[in-house]
Amino acid sequence: MTHTLDRLWQTVENRRTADPETSWTAKLLSKGPEKCAEKFGEEAIEALIEAVKGDRDALTREGADVLYHFCIMLASRNVALRDVLDELDRRDGESGLTEKAARPK
Repeated sequence: MTHTLDRLWQTVENRRTADPETSWTAKLLSKGPEKCAEKFGEEAIEALIEAVKGDRDALTREGADVLYHFCIMLASRNVALRDVLDELDRRDGESGLTEKAARPK
């Protein structure tokens, strides 16, 4: 069985070449990486608002939108979701403070 994020990524990849008139994913990707990043930012702000308000159901919906639009943003720059997940695996078990301190300045 595939993971939900793997299926989401495959859907984004499959719709990359779809008709922008019938696919929101294709429409966003056709507008370029800057528009994809802008849309991701809008969705992230909407999730932030729901987190502050404390509306669990709305935050759940907005969180799903954030993940979806994050995948579109990655695809727009030809960064595979697998690369992001591999980076998370690399960081597994490492303190966030340690990881941040090790980043190039």
